[in-house]
Amino acid sequence: MSRSADPRRYDLQQLRARVLSEHGGEVDDSIPQLADADPGLCGIAITLPDGTVRASDEADSLVSIQSAVKPFLFALALEDTGGEAFDLVGIEPTGEAFDALKLETGTGRPPNPMVNAGALLTAALVDGDDAGSRSRRILHGLSAFAARRLETDDDVARSEHALGDRNHALAHLMRAEGTLEVSADDTVEVYARACAVLVDAVALSVMGATLALGGVNPVSGERVVSARVARDVVSVMATCGVYDGSGRWMRAVGVPAKSSVSGAIVLSAPGRLGAAVVSPPLDEQGTSVRGRVASELLSSALGLHAFGAE
Repeated sequence: MSRSADPRRYDLQQLRARVLSEHGGEVDDSIPQLADADPGLCGIAITLPDGTVRASDEADSLVSIQSAVKPFLFALALEDTGGEAFDLVGIEPTGEAFDALKLETGTGRPPNPMVNAGALLTAALVDGDDAGSRSRRILHGLSAFAARRLETDDDVARSEHALGDRNHALAHLMRAEGTLEVSADDTVEVYARACAVLVDAVALSVMGATLALGGVNPVSGERVVSARVARDVVSVMATCGVYDGSGRWMRAVGVPAKSSVSGAIVLSAPGRLGAAVVSPPLDEQGTSVRGRVASELLSSALGLHAFGAE
């Protein structure tokens, strides 16, 4: 029977040194700012229930949050609609690409909130009378999850909006199905700005911990979302957070997570901790190569696998 390491003493620097030897993957080039990312960047952080944050070198290096924003958009949409977002977006994994031009047959709903169609819709469901007010609500909410004021990279937001042809297509498709009530262009603008919010591994680990600990931020002590919302979001992360690699992720890592094309991964181990890895080179599923290895090693060392028995 193995013994789990103490997360207060676990050597994140050694973990970082171990995964730096991984040289596979490619940096995403869907927008110029992502293509310019440093492929050698690697930062790791964990946040514990008492608010202790532990971090490796480069854990304070900023990247745009990209798709790692999706669990938090879903949480804010559930909070702001009193749970009615569940009527408008599905929660089943798809086996499709994250930007597939596909909605549920018969309902016109996005299949789940972790693919682009679902994230576009949840971004449109947060409180606000127009694109600007919804973007402000999202930035405020993300900052509450992170226990610090976050900022948006306007250049990234403009690139996301201008080059996101499939997002525009998805928004128009949902408009045609009657699923999306606000304008398609406003919806893409809000989502683009959400993806362009700047985070580092430290902020993401605090955000993951807030979900893992029932919606209460362990650093600030603020209740950000209800315990029910946090539970529901983490549940969907477990089944859909790594797209068509979610099953393999849960078998190997066993911790609900959300990946992103900037190389950021946020993890929420219920009742235990939040964690994050930032390293830009991606595998074929769009998941950070070093992030996947680091997450598996961290889960094994700290006994975080949801279905493991020590």
